[in-house]
Amino acid sequence: MKLSNVMAAFATMILMGMFVSSDAQLQMNFYAKSCPKAEKIISDYIEKHIHNGPSLAAPLIRMHFHDCFVRGCDGSVLINSTSGNAEKDAPPNLTLRGFGFVERIKTLLESECPKTVSCADIIALTARDAVVATGGPWWSVPTGRRDGRISNLTEASNNIPPPTSNFTTLQRLFANQGLNLKDLVLLSGAHTIGVSHCSSMNTRLYNFSTTVKQDPALDSEYAANLKANKCKSLNDNTTIIEMDPGSRKSFDLSYYRLVLKRRGLFQSDSALTTNSATLKMINDLVNGSEEKFYKAFAKSMEKMGRVKVKTGSAGVIRTVCSVAGS
Repeated sequence: MKLSNVMAAFATMILMGMFVSSDAQLQMNFYAKSCPKAEKIISDYIEKHIHNGPSLAAPLIRMHFHDCFVRGCDGSVLINSTSGNAEKDAPPNLTLRGFGFVERIKTLLESECPKTVSCADIIALTARDAVVATGGPWWSVPTGRRDGRISNLTEASNNIPPPTSNFTTLQRLFANQGLNLKDLVLLSGAHTIGVSHCSSMNTRLYNFSTTVKQDPALDSEYAANLKANKCKSLNDNTTIIEMDPGSRKSFDLSYYRLVLKRRGLFQSDSALTTNSATLKMINDLVNGSEEKFYKAFAKSMEKMGRVKVKTGSAGVIRTVCSVAGS
């Protein structure tokens, strides 16, 4: 074998080893020795406080989603910027909540085990535990993520799927993170809990295109109800609306049933029915059991939680989640 071929093979082995070892460092109970009480501190805090604000489960899972879609799951969504140029300043993140909740958990963990538990892992664990505490599904959260120090508004705007996305945009943005159509359908299922604002869907009611004022893909009766009782003008940016009306506190299949009835709140919800593969997946979910949905949702959450993670010597452990250089 030529020397060049030997060197190429050797380089390939090194690269493969790097990928394997990086993934291997994300493991269940990563903090068992370095901070054995870490996961219990998080779950205890959530059990104690989530019932004072049960609606926080939805924003926390959304925070995890938005974090992973920009530079991987590295906690960068939590970083503040004095110049207004961080991820949290991007339009998709302006309505995110729960930053203070995560920071309070971080303070407890820093007191127990200084410079040990990453903000990225706190987001991942908090999202899962908050959903479970409010009656939703459980999923495995392997830990060992490390934090990033770069948080950029433009990257967040370009990578987080907006509620106005069509199918092509959704498919592209999910594929950029190594997520497939099944993941797209299942992760969209998180819209079964929580609320949004009229600003996220007003164009569907009042300014859909140059030729059509109202989105024809939106059920006309549902649209009329929204106009009369919720989003009464195109400029309404504050009114809160349920993403899964009548069932927003229950993690169930109701969201998918509404999507099939053309009553998904966002254009991105409606887009799931414009592709034959994703439409079939939704019908299969609706015709299946809630337990089956929970198991499938859990797998996609676990997969998303591994997106472009920093492990080992990559990244840092920020001591204050909102401060990049901490």
